[in-house]
Amino acid sequence: MHKMQKYEGKVMTESPPLVEQAFERLRKDVLTGVYPAGVKLKIDDLQEAYGISSSPLREALSRLAQEGLVRADERRGFRVASISTEDLADITRMRLVLDVQALAESIQLGDDAWEASIVAAYHRLERVESRLGDGPLQLDDEWGTLHREFHLSLLAACPSERQRKWSASLFDQAERYRRYSARYRTTPRRKSNEHKKIMDAALKRDNEVACALLHDHILGTQRSVLSVLKVMTLEEQS
Repeated sequence: MHKMQKYEGKVMTESPPLVEQAFERLRKDVLTGVYPAGVKLKIDDLQEAYGISSSPLREALSRLAQEGLVRADERRGFRVASISTEDLADITRMRLVLDVQALAESIQLGDDAWEASIVAAYHRLERVESRLGDGPLQLDDEWGTLHREFHLSLLAACPSERQRKWSASLFDQAERYRRYSARYRTTPRRKSNEHKKIMDAALKRDNEVACALLHDHILGTQRSVLSVLKVMTLEEQS
C-alpha cells in the first residue's frame, strides 16, 4: 500500500521504492508472457523499457529468481524460466503438498473474518467471470488477480506465514503456465462451479471434501496445460 504524505497543504501518494516498482512490473510481465519463457532479460533493455536504473532491476531479478520465475547465471545473466512438463509436474506436486494442508489447517482454525473474506473473494471473482464471454479462455488480468485472491483467501487462516508465502509463489508459477496454455487453447471455455464447491465445503468445515476438491482442482489445471503443451510439442516436431 502506498504511503500518504502532505506537501504544501496537499495530500500526495508516495511512490513505492524503485526496487519494489521494478519487481512488480517485471513480475507481471513475466507472468503474462510479455517476456516469453527462455528469453534473456538484458539490463540495458529493461532500463529502457521501465525507466529504472540497473541496481533496482538487478535486485528485482534476484527476487524473481528466488521465486523460480527467472533463472540466474553468473556468466549469462538472467533468463525467464523455461516451460516444461517436468517443471509443471514439480509445481503441481508441491501445491498438492502445501495448499491442501494449508486449507485443512485453515478450515480448522479459521474464524468468521476468514469465512467472510472467502465469500467476498468468490463474489468478486464470480462477477468478473460472468462478464467473460464463452469460447476460448480469455486472458483477463482482472480475472487473474481475483482468481489468485480467492485461492489465497482459502489458505489465509493457515498459521504458517512461510507456508502461505510458498503457496502464493507456487500459485504464481502455475499461473504462468495457465497464461501460456490459454494463448494456444482452441477448445471452448467451460464455466464451472469448482470454486463454489470448494468454498461451500470449506464454509461447512467439511475438511475431507474441501481438500479433495482442491486436490482435483489443482490436478485439473495441470491436465489442461499438459494437453496444450503436448499439441505445441507435436507442432514443433512436425
